[in-house]
Amino acid sequence: MSWRDRLPQARGRLLFDEALAPFTWLRVGGPADVIFLPEDEADLADFLRALDTGVPVTAIGVGSNLLVRDGGVEGVVIRLARAFARIEPRGDHRIFAGAAVLDANLAREAGRAGIAGLEFYRGVPGTIGGACVMNAGCYGAETKDVLVEAYAVDRAGDRVVLTNAQMDFVYRKSKAAAERALIFTGALFEGRADDPAAIEARMDEITARREASQPIREKTGGSTFKNPPGDSSWRLVDAAGWRGRLHGAAKFSDQHANFLINTGEATAADLEGLGEAVRADVREKFGVELEWEIKRIGRPV
Repeated sequence: MSWRDRLPQARGRLLFDEALAPFTWLRVGGPADVIFLPEDEADLADFLRALDTGVPVTAIGVGSNLLVRDGGVEGVVIRLARAFARIEPRGDHRIFAGAAVLDANLAREAGRAGIAGLEFYRGVPGTIGGACVMNAGCYGAETKDVLVEAYAVDRAGDRVVLTNAQMDFVYRKSKAAAERALIFTGALFEGRADDPAAIEARMDEITARREASQPIREKTGGSTFKNPPGDSSWRLVDAAGWRGRLHGAAKFSDQHANFLINTGEATAADLEGLGEAVRADVREKFGVELEWEIKRIGRPV
């Protein structure tokens, strides 16, 4: 009897051998052995508590910063949906957001509530769960600047609450999330009071800036590489001659050289292969080791 025959009972949906490509912005990737869409936090905790400890577990959001390899993902892929998409102002310039809330939606709702400081999320693709995992940010602001505490479930099915300090944020990463394999279910944020119209105007500026500089209507995963200290990845990719250069059906954007693009029928192998070729070329030409910002998961074919 395989582990799939011994899956715990759940109130949420269980999908078997489901393609993951439709769940990602790059639109590539093989199937997950199992996808679990929990009904609520208690359903998630009960399922993890009863799941065989040897079964790998991977949490995904809307796949905005994710490359799933063509061989698919082993074990259980957990995707949080409707029950984790609640936003609730809490007073004292604080606002709660579930892990499935889009970052841009949190920015909008905070603005309507007169809570400033979260405008930068208007320019961040993805969800609050992902923002907690990778200290998401843009234009000089990051999650660590506004997060009060985060709520998660660990692999054992226990609920965890972490303060900002306990998240141990660094550039594009929460060390606590990485070390403990946490699945975030929500977070509490704090801003400052301001006029909703002024907040909206700042978000409009962020939107216009992003649309002018990034290929947001393409099949992309956002920033491909983290910025190395004292430099920018887009400059290095461009200087190495990879802007707009095709590799199969994959390329780095003509508009922003740090955005990996699926121009049509690229495979995950095409995209990852291009990224690795660029890393090798930048290393050889400039002595800089580019680090992937896009999260790559799954089995190669």
